[in-house]
Amino acid sequence: MENKCFCDTDMLFKDCCGLYLENNQKAPTALSLMRSRYSAYATHNADYLMETTYISERKYYSKAEILKWATSNKWQKLEILSSSETTVEFKAYFLDSNNQPRIHYEFSTFRFENNAWYYVDGKFE
Repeated sequence: MENKCFCDTDMLFKDCCGLYLENNQKAPTALSLMRSRYSAYATHNADYLMETTYISERKYYSKAEILKWATSNKWQKLEILSSSETTVEFKAYFLDSNNQPRIHYEFSTFRFENNAWYYVDGKFE
């Protein structure tokens, strides 16, 4: 893809989240993993979303439900509100299946284990 990345870094997808989604590189920080997970929703990459979810948490998700959520919305923009070594607070803007603007707010927690970052959970508004 020669388009700008979905995660709003103003970088090309191939030089940003594409490194993780298409080239199997590991995201080096919790923030880069969160950005790549947003891009995975925008590109409907449910496999990546499952693989980057912490293993003990995967039982709470289904690939089919992730794919349904990803494809039923039109992802517009990502806004990072704050981040630390293990947390990211963000807003994801999207149009729902009725083309109505929506905002998904989340305060996400991540864990670094076995040389990789994983999404653990999130608190929502």
